[in-house]
Amino acid sequence: MADRTAIEWTDATFNPWWGCTRVSPACAHCYADTLARRYGHNLWDGAERRFFSDQHWARPRKWNRDAAAARTPIRVFCASMADVFEDAADLEPWRRRLWSLIEETPCLEWQLLTKRPENVSAMVPWRSDWPANVWVGASIENSRHTFRADILRELPARVRFISAEPLLGSLFLNGKPNRRPLDLEGIDWLIAGGESGPRFRAVDLEWVRELRDACRTSGTAFFYKQQGGRTPKAGGRELDGRTWSQFPSERRAATPRRASRAA
Repeated sequence: MADRTAIEWTDATFNPWWGCTRVSPACAHCYADTLARRYGHNLWDGAERRFFSDQHWARPRKWNRDAAAARTPIRVFCASMADVFEDAADLEPWRRRLWSLIEETPCLEWQLLTKRPENVSAMVPWRSDWPANVWVGASIENSRHTFRADILRELPARVRFISAEPLLGSLFLNGKPNRRPLDLEGIDWLIAGGESGPRFRAVDLEWVRELRDACRTSGTAFFYKQQGGRTPKAGGRELDGRTWSQFPSERRAATPRRASRAA
């Protein structure tokens, strides 16, 4: 399969465009911006986005054929270099093209991760009847942004997940202005990880342990991606002598079906 990725919790990445606008502290050292600039593209914070050819958009259709032949779905992290739910009118035609592509590729499990879950309901075309191959996630880096989980749990996707990466603080602080402890009710999966890069902000492993223990209590699958450091591999993936690589459920057979509201 083309477009293999080093991201441990997915199989491939697909970007409907490159570029975004920073919205919260996790964006400060944005790896996607760094990568884009390495290729000579300035695409963030009001700059024009980078769009792609029909050939680029054809790749997921090939993956879908491969998944159907193998009867094993392929997980696709959508928009590693963007945010599908960024509120920008010029992105709407590309979003419509993405929704059509998702519906045409039922053997791909589309992982849509956003820092803007408040925009999801208005932007997707499916209302309460979502395709079963759509997973929706929210990035939550500290307890000022745990409200995103409250929005996420109301979305009728088959899988709802949280990416606590880069984890910049405890997600269980309470009693402080604009902070509330994370509630994992209705959340199927949680990915945690520290920041990487030359200006990385170190993760406190107690913040990670809190998440692991909360997932155990709630029955939420827990995936610890990295401790982080100057490189993604610098701190390894072990937490208290164990590697955590849980997924939300066993992979379904690669055949189409619809999600139910109770997913």
